[in-house]
Amino acid sequence: MTTAGLVPAPTEPLLDDVRLAVLTGAPGTAARWERTTRPDGTELVEIHSTGELEIRLSVPLGDAVGFWHPDAGWTRTIVADWAGLANVSLVSGAVAGCLYDSRGTSMLAFAALDPVPETMVRYGVSEENKTFVVHLRVTAAGSPYRLVFAPASASVAAAMRKVRGAFGRPAPAPEGARVPVYSTWYGFSQAVEAEAVEAEASLAAELGCGALILDDGWQELGTGRGYHGVGDWRPDTAKFPDFAAHVARVRGMGLAYLAWVAPLLIGPRAECFPELSAHAPAPDVVPGARALDPRVPQVRRHVVDTCVRLVRDYGLDGLKIDFLETVMAYAGTPSPGDIADVGTAMRVLLTELVTAVEAVRPGALIELRQPYTGPGMTPFGAMLRANDCPADAVANRVRTIDLGLLAVGGAVHADMLMWDPAAPARGAARQLIGAFHSVPQISARLGALSGEHRRMLAFWLERWRELRPVLLDGDVEPGRPDELYPVVRAALGERCVTSVTADHVVPVDAGRHSEITVVNGTSSGRLVLDVEGRTLRAARIFDADGSRIEPSDRRLGPGLCVLDVPPSGLADLEVAP
Repeated sequence: MTTAGLVPAPTEPLLDDVRLAVLTGAPGTAARWERTTRPDGTELVEIHSTGELEIRLSVPLGDAVGFWHPDAGWTRTIVADWAGLANVSLVSGAVAGCLYDSRGTSMLAFAALDPVPETMVRYGVSEENKTFVVHLRVTAAGSPYRLVFAPASASVAAAMRKVRGAFGRPAPAPEGARVPVYSTWYGFSQAVEAEAVEAEASLAAELGCGALILDDGWQELGTGRGYHGVGDWRPDTAKFPDFAAHVARVRGMGLAYLAWVAPLLIGPRAECFPELSAHAPAPDVVPGARALDPRVPQVRRHVVDTCVRLVRDYGLDGLKIDFLETVMAYAGTPSPGDIADVGTAMRVLLTELVTAVEAVRPGALIELRQPYTGPGMTPFGAMLRANDCPADAVANRVRTIDLGLLAVGGAVHADMLMWDPAAPARGAARQLIGAFHSVPQISARLGALSGEHRRMLAFWLERWRELRPVLLDGDVEPGRPDELYPVVRAALGERCVTSVTADHVVPVDAGRHSEITVVNGTSSGRLVLDVEGRTLRAARIFDADGSRIEPSDRRLGPGLCVLDVPPSGLADLEVAP
């Protein structure tokens, strides 16, 4: 059914061309809403009702070309309203989105300030009404249910910055979440063992990494790509004879140590399976394992106790907590426990988990992964990682930028970087460039890298650390989501960093920025710059492996200029004297 087939409801004007209708699911009840203009220009809508809510938003189609939302994936155009559907909760996406036109100007930008209730989001083009619609069906909505709307803005990123501001100003991400990471996953898969991991950790520390994540394979029965043995979370003593001593040795190299855990999964080979399987009726949420239902108190105790035990007994600095989204298998089902809503149960669980872990390891680092990295997860994890995309620099770029559009706290991390060790350095460097506007996680076998690849990696990590304040703290303008962000600009004060990954003219505002770094992520040996303001000169140009190339003395701009930069290379520009 299209949205035009639903029972009509009168709409009222909200802001710009957006119209709003509010319905309740309970017979004989009504909802009322109030609108407040906030000092930053955003509009806060508070809806007062009881029980289930249906909220309908509509905008004339105009020149709309795309709709971004946290669960968009690769579907970024304006689909039909019978095709656009997302089921979201605290651990799966978020109630948020932005409709935009061909210039990238936002037409509708919104987010729910309560990220917990299970919500069905329908969106798309109403063929009959020639409008774009977003319908929210919210179960167990609190009263008031609050939505924030940004007025029409110059870009999706500008609109979402305004929306993010409504969530308040969180504490800065801890330093441990803002340093390059070495991850074992793509380098080792599950074939990890103490001596080899320590050898890689030593090399990672030399390259400037500040943390190590030991991924899947460290635990008993951690072999094969299925999850039949998960649930007990004890070290495999054949791989790690003294896990605590191993962790201490790596920490002695100057690296924080995090271990992977999926505490809501349980496999039939686990010792605890007979005790807990009754609370995990959803089978094969991942290959071979069930998901525990967090609405059950016994499940929550098991998860908290497991995570606290790992951190306390082995001296870990934190945890990579995986597969939280699997509990959405229970969304909308009758609860067997003391909490009805999956999102509410997960908020209770994670609050207890973080509080208990902090008690044994103050400042513990927690990594969360798409899709459970929305605004509601801010109190529970400082490392917000892109979903798995092995060797896919395009996906890493898109997913990290998507994460940043709605990240109200923490630091955005790329998926772990892997590449063909036999590829040219410029091919391998593209993986670093795809992750450049986020915290990189390196997952190559460092000891097996060629000299060229090691120089490449050292160069890009050094430049990333130098530019970190701009890349992580600056305002990011990535362009239209449906174009997959081919030109991404981050700016902070006088510094600007622009990454280019397609054959586009690159705007350079020399009137605003005096130090400009341009990264050439294309296969071409030249970039076309559109320089505005002052004249620039290329102070330094580097090849993919960090080799210095002598720049010419030619001045750049104002206007269109061609700059020779090697593929996967980098140029530092500065205002000409």
